[in-house]
Amino acid sequence: MPRRSRQGRRGRQWDPQRLPLRKSLLGRLLAVSALVAACSVAATAWLAVQTTSGAIKQEQGQNLTADARIYNKLLGYAAGHSRWDGVAETVRDLARQSDRRIALTTQNREVIADSATGSSPPVLPTQASAIVDPLSVDTALAAQTAGTNETAADRIDPRAVGPFRLPVAERTQLRRAADEGVSCLNAVGIASDVVEGPTGRPHIQIVGNDPDRILGTRCTTDALDKPTRTEKKALGTLNKLADACLDRQGRPGVHLRLDLSWDQGSKPEPSAAPVRRSSAPTPVPAVRSSDADRAIASCVGTARHEQLSSYVASPALLFIGDANGATVPGFDLSPANTARIAGVAALVLALTVGASVLAGARLVRPLRALTGAAQRMRDGEESAAVLVADDNEIGRLAAAFNDMTAHRARLEEQRKMMVSDVAHELRTPLSNIRGWLEAAQDGLADPEPAFISSLLEEAVQLQHIIDDLQDLAAADAGALRLHPEPVRILDLLGQITAAHRARAETAGVTLVVRKPPPGSPSPELTADPVRLRQAIDNLVSNAVRHTPSGGHVTLRAYGTESGDEVVVDVSDTGTGISVEDLPYVFDRFWRAEKSRNRRTGGSGLGLAIVRKLAEAHGGGASAVSTEGEGSVFTLRLPAGPAANEPVQVPGRRTEDAEPSELVHRSSGLMR
Repeated sequence: MPRRSRQGRRGRQWDPQRLPLRKSLLGRLLAVSALVAACSVAATAWLAVQTTSGAIKQEQGQNLTADARIYNKLLGYAAGHSRWDGVAETVRDLARQSDRRIALTTQNREVIADSATGSSPPVLPTQASAIVDPLSVDTALAAQTAGTNETAADRIDPRAVGPFRLPVAERTQLRRAADEGVSCLNAVGIASDVVEGPTGRPHIQIVGNDPDRILGTRCTTDALDKPTRTEKKALGTLNKLADACLDRQGRPGVHLRLDLSWDQGSKPEPSAAPVRRSSAPTPVPAVRSSDADRAIASCVGTARHEQLSSYVASPALLFIGDANGATVPGFDLSPANTARIAGVAALVLALTVGASVLAGARLVRPLRALTGAAQRMRDGEESAAVLVADDNEIGRLAAAFNDMTAHRARLEEQRKMMVSDVAHELRTPLSNIRGWLEAAQDGLADPEPAFISSLLEEAVQLQHIIDDLQDLAAADAGALRLHPEPVRILDLLGQITAAHRARAETAGVTLVVRKPPPGSPSPELTADPVRLRQAIDNLVSNAVRHTPSGGHVTLRAYGTESGDEVVVDVSDTGTGISVEDLPYVFDRFWRAEKSRNRRTGGSGLGLAIVRKLAEAHGGGASAVSTEGEGSVFTLRLPAGPAANEPVQVPGRRTEDAEPSELVHRSSGLMR
């Protein structure tokens, strides 16, 4: 039944193979790796998008400026030509200068000119970059063009002059008059220059743009203000078209001037009084606040469209793209590009997770092996050594675990041997006592003094073993009681020598105490005199036992040069200890004589007690030996106060013990 309960408890223990992934080291490693990878991918993607977006915006800005120049160039061509027949050369020049693909088609997408080479150029996109129409200018592209004329309010390109273009003769005549005016102004100190407009008509540009400075001078520019014959004819035609538009609206006609300002033909209503119009550099109809003025401006714009339509090229679709044929410059975050970025990010994440799985598996495998070995050790099974594959933290943990397992196995073996030794040591005296008592009960032995003495000797032997085991148990538990007081170590050695002299003489062994050199101070220390005598008694008794007749046992005490320790040596000229056995002389129940014959050895607890008593005083015990020459056992004790103070624990105190018991205990047990 107990075995079944133990198995039941064991079945409820933690099983590393069934640990949830979210709680396991592998799961946490994967989670951290995935989080780091996701953050890295997200940060990289964000940085790439931001950088790419900035580059796209910069490239788009540059492309927009280039596109505006291309558009303006083609718009000027359309404003000066009634057909697109010769535009191919211009398109190729623009494409070569801008390193872009330029295509020009009709509104029905019939190609007029295309800079793309090859028998089958790339397909044009569904949406055009712009519409080239000099009678309907794209104001956004026109605003990007530097150094061009300002776009008219009616969105007619200023270069579309049609019938207003002056012939060479009129242009030469006006230029001569303009040069004379400029020469006159320069002569009187007014800096000026001749500027020629789109129609070929020159006008004088005053530096500082202040025409009122001409007033009061002898220089006159009246010849430049009069329309030429060509301009009168074109202006008359335009006036008729505007009047026809106004007539259809039931409004009176107007009189247009060369700058396209006007005077109404009939007297206007008081609310629509004519406004004085100043000359403008661009033929733009003035916009007035009244409905009549707005209607006149609209009709003038319509008339201009009608008049210029036969002088300019028809509207055309303009396509501008990369030199390789792409119609959208740069990089765009289209669904395809977004999917591509997401795919790359997912691949990076998958590779990171895969690498984490491999690394985590290699990391967790030895940990599981350690866990399994620890569980087998807990269940009492024989645990094999864990394989140490690498010299890293886990490898060192496995090596430490193997060392701990080996040490535990040694301790377990020592425990079993100790139980066997204790049983053997107790069995022998108990068997003797029982045998004598049964013999007396059966009348085979008389209770004579020799009989009583034999029983007492066996009882004392049992008491020795029990007391030694009790001392060792108290020392192991840290409850060994010490009652320190000043001790003159040389006097103590003299007492021990006197107590063992009779036994030594019986064995033919000379027992002496080596005195310090004359003048040297006698070493003193603070220790428990009873426990210290017990330890030295064990060493002397052990030395006398293993020293043959004619040998010597020498006791010596001296202080170290540093003055912080007192050393007690017990040396003999006995049989010595082999090199293989020397490390085990202070182990419990260890004896050099394996036969356990009481004539040659004791219980094997004496030297173990010596070491424990020395350690309880804050010191230590050691031994050196040469087989066949003898051994030296050394106690090193601190010269200051003892490490342990008296402790009150349940049980009989040492000073309360009977004198005969102290004598018996001080005789010790041998190795």
